[in-house]
Amino acid sequence: MKVSDVMTRRVISVSPEADIRDAVELMLKNRISGLPAIDDKGNLVGIVSEADFLRRAETGTEHRQSPWYVAFFGPGESASEFVGAHGLKVHDVMTREPITVTEGAPLHKAVDLMERHRVKRLPVVRGGKVIGIITRANLLRALAGIHRAAAHPPRSDADIRKRIVSAISKQTWSAGALVEVIVHNGAVDLWGTVSDIAQRNALKVLVLATPGVKRVEDHLSWTGSMPAI
Repeated sequence: MKVSDVMTRRVISVSPEADIRDAVELMLKNRISGLPAIDDKGNLVGIVSEADFLRRAETGTEHRQSPWYVAFFGPGESASEFVGAHGLKVHDVMTREPITVTEGAPLHKAVDLMERHRVKRLPVVRGGKVIGIITRANLLRALAGIHRAAAHPPRSDADIRKRIVSAISKQTWSAGALVEVIVHNGAVDLWGTVSDIAQRNALKVLVLATPGVKRVEDHLSWTGSMPAI
């Protein structure tokens, strides 16, 4: 799947010159946790999210650096935190140069970016302009849709077995496992041996995730030794 398959195309944005109160009200009204900041030329200049309002003077949660910290590391960080805690405009609190993704990027790239940069949303850009937003919620909806579509697919036993055997052969963790797959009326029996106890659990998860499988019976033997205690 690609980013364009799951992204939200209706983009709710805010001007970097807007009051932070307007940004907060916009997020609450639309039940979203972040907004891209777009200037009057249509360019993405930042992103503002709930996290940007955690340390605010109004709520008494601003971060206070000790004098020795400022003396040792300099006033830059402390001054920036002051702006974030007391600033009244979106550009005072927003994250500048946000991480973005293109509409044609594979979905795993978006997930990699979210994990690496610890963000919950990514603006989707085309030619420097924001054309959509992809969030963790979009990924959950995509997952739910996939599972609904695969809930009761008509599959023959031969097709189910072919899919399982093919899937096992592609897994790096299946090395050393000798597995025979028997399918009857959607019920799968696993026979053979595994070299690591974790392979047994992984094989059962793989089988149960295969469309058309109703249940799995584990007859696998483990050739490994018990871990030292």
